[in-house]
Amino acid sequence: MQFSNPFDNPQGQFYLLQNAQQQFSLWPQSVSLPDGWDIICEPQSRQACDDWLTAHWTTLKPAHFAR
Repeated sequence: MQFSNPFDNPQGQFYLLQNAQQQFSLWPQSVSLPDGWDIICEPQSRQACDDWLTAHWTTLKPAHFAR
C-alpha cells in the first residue's frame, strides 16, 4: 500500500534528528534530510523512535529558552 504522507507508513523506517536548539524530529528515511538537523539515530521503526523520544526528550523549549 502506498502512503501519500511518509509519516503515516507503519512499516516505514525513520531517523531521529536533532537541531542546534536541542530539539528532536522524527524523519522518514525516504525523505531528504532538512538543513540544520543532524542524524542522532540510524533508521528504525516509528515505535522505536517514539520510545526513544519519550525516554529522552524532556522539554519542548528550544535550548536558548531553557538556559
